[in-house]
Amino acid sequence: MGQQSSGQPSGDATLRIGTISALPAILRSLGADPAEVLAEAGFALEQFEDPDNLVSLVARGRLIAHCVARTGCQHLGLLVGQRGGLHSLGLVGLLVKYSPDVQAALHSLVSYFHLHARGVMTTLVVDEDVAMLSYGIYAPDVLATDQIGDGAVAMLLNIMRTLCGPDWRPIEARFARRKPEDVRPFRRFCRAPLRFDAEQNALVFSADWLERRLPAADPELQRLLQKQIDALEVKHGDDFPAHVRSVLRATLMTDHASADQVAALFSMRSRTLSRRLHASGTSFQELVDEGRFEIARQLLANTALDVRQIAASLDYADASAFTRAFRRWSGTTPAVWRAQQSPL
Repeated sequence: MGQQSSGQPSGDATLRIGTISALPAILRSLGADPAEVLAEAGFALEQFEDPDNLVSLVARGRLIAHCVARTGCQHLGLLVGQRGGLHSLGLVGLLVKYSPDVQAALHSLVSYFHLHARGVMTTLVVDEDVAMLSYGIYAPDVLATDQIGDGAVAMLLNIMRTLCGPDWRPIEARFARRKPEDVRPFRRFCRAPLRFDAEQNALVFSADWLERRLPAADPELQRLLQKQIDALEVKHGDDFPAHVRSVLRATLMTDHASADQVAALFSMRSRTLSRRLHASGTSFQELVDEGRFEIARQLLANTALDVRQIAASLDYADASAFTRAFRRWSGTTPAVWRAQQSPL
């Protein structure tokens, strides 16, 4: 099985506001005053005029949660994502668009997504004749991760339709959230089988699509874009623990999270991995626990998966082992923690 995952440069978890630039228009379409609703959440309408403005991941989550509460629209995240696509991703979107084929395009999307948004990751996994393009949040304490996940799946759908044509269909669209009361907006937009209570937000599709040549392919333009993106990589610098966190968000869900396996993804030995993390003030086990705790909280809050299923998805021997670990992290059990969460 082949796997590729995006990383994160140094700094706080932030993203370009371009991903939610349609939010004022969506609020207006739902009968709300955009300026008023945004101001209540600490945002100014003018911030949305420049897609390159940065917003913290935590503030974005808080804003989405507030907008859902104010409008009562339980598929607001989906509406936001439906307006997104390659045009929302700046230079990264252009590099993807002018790639030679779908596989190269998705390679660029996954490799450089961190230049667009930190604290989140995209992953492409190919298993024989099936591919899965997924999205996850590994930054802690982010609200409305279910809504954000809905929007991410919608945006990935738009990207795949741009690359493969409007008639492209996924085998399945997966949402790491409880089944909503009204699934019609999801059916209308996705036009594909839906799976809720999934472990990841993802699109599953035939791997044959990866070989599709792109009509907009332009080697010279791609070379120039790559040069600009390489310069951005240098400017953002390197935060090794953050890169490991990003990789762990994917590997923890695919049973490939041993120190040896993760070190191999960085072309190094596990001892080198441990040494570099120690020099940054952390350890591999600390990052594994941190990643498991964040994934567990998202699945407990957003899905109806039972504790045994969550334990299995995080590679625990049984529910008891997972419960002991969760109590160590949070001071309470998964069942009590879930009961304490209030829905949006």
